Amino acid sequence: MADAIISSLSANALFDLDGVVAVVTGGGSGIGLMISTTLVANGAKVYIIGPSQTDLDRIAKLYNDGAEKTGAKGRLVGLEGDIRKKSEALRLAEELRQREGHVTVLFNNAGILKGKFSKPTANTADAFAKAHLDSVSQDDFEDVINTNAVGPYWLTFAFLPLLEKWKQAPGGYKFVPQVIMTSSMNGWSKDSATAGVSFPYMFSKSAIGHATASLAHELLPLGIRVNGIAPGLFPTEMSAPGSVNQLGQSKINIVTGFTTPANPGGGSNKDMGSLALMLVSNWFINGETVLIDGGCMLVHPSSY
Repeated sequence: MADAIISSLSANALFDLDGVVAVVTGGGSGIGLMISTTLVANGAKVYIIGPSQTDLDRIAKLYNDGAEKTGAKGRLVGLEGDIRKKSEALRLAEELRQREGHVTVLFNNAGILKGKFSKPTANTADAFAKAHLDSVSQDDFEDVINTNAVGPYWLTFAFLPLLEKWKQAPGGYKFVPQVIMTSSMNGWSKDSATAGVSFPYMFSKSAIGHATASLAHELLPLGIRVNGIAPGLFPTEMSAPGSVNQLGQSKINIVTGFTTPANPGGGSNKDMGSLALMLVSNWFINGETVLIDGGCMLVHPSSY
C-alpha cells in the first residue's frame, strides 16, 4: 500500500495533464506562452487565444512539432479572438463547446501595457495635471482596462457551462475546474515606476486582483475555483521589447531596480510553468493570488 501512495505522489503522477483541456488567452506569447507550453509538455490540450490566427498557427506548429519529437502528448491549438468583447467571449465559448464539450481550466492571462505618462517637470499641480493628462489618451486607457480587466469578466461567465461540464467527463475527473487570472505585482505596488509608469496598467491589475477573490466567492455554489498569478518582472516582449526570438523566448537579463540580487534577470518559464502546474493540480486553493516576483515587493512599497 505504501508503494501505491509513494507512486501517486510522484511529480509525474501529480502533474500528468493527460485529458486536460485548457484555454489560455494571450497564450501565444510572453507569460501566456510560458504557461501554455508547460501545460503541453505535461499532456494537456491547450487552446491559445490571440488577435492574429497567423501568429497563433505559427507558434502552435513550432511547439507541436517539438512535442511530437519529445513524445509529449499535449498540443497547442490557436484561436483568433478579441477578448475585450462580450460577443467574442460568447463566440469563443461556443467554439470550444463544439470542439471539446468541456474545459478544465481557463487562464485569463492576456494583458497589454499602454498609457505611460511623462514625469512632471515640477512639483506643482499644473505640472502634475499636464503630465498625467497630456501623456495618456482615453483610447489607450480604455483599451488597457478592457483587455486586462473587463475581458476576463466576459470570458469567465461565458465559459462557466464548459467548466461545469468537466465534472461529468468520462471516467471521472482528476482536476477540479478552475479559472486562473494573471494579475501583476503592480496590482498591489504603490510605485508607478514598477508598472512601466502606466496608471491604466496598475488600475487594471488592481481590478483583476480583487476580481479573483470576489469571483471565487461568487462561484462557490458551482464548485468552480478562481485563483490568480501576480508576476513580477519576466523577460517578455512587453518588458524587454525586441528581445524575443521566433520561439517566443527572451534571453535578455532584465537588470533593473525592480528585480532582486538573487534574481537579477527576472523570472523564467520554469518559474511560471511550475506555478501554473501547481494551481491546476491543487484542489484546496481558492480565491488566492500567488505573488511570483522574486521578492520585489519586499523592496518596494506595496499593499500585498
